[in-house]
Amino acid sequence: MDPKLVVGRNVRRLRKRLGFSQEVLAERATLHRTYIGALERGERNVSLENLVRIARALNVEISELFVGIDTHFTPKDSNNHG
Repeated sequence: MDPKLVVGRNVRRLRKRLGFSQEVLAERATLHRTYIGALERGERNVSLENLVRIARALNVEISELFVGIDTHFTPKDSNNHG
């Protein structure tokens, strides 16, 4: 599964566990609500800095955001030269 989807699902799960709306999480992480929504849908390739902000806002270790990522995932990007 695409790592962006995994991270997004983890953020949603952790957010809901705390009873936070997307708006509350966004405020706590100093991000925009639409950014949180896009992240949760796997539409954003999130920066490390924003992942740290989100983990802090959720009061979790950043590693919890990566639980379930398949390290053998290969992006299907035709522009991948590397």
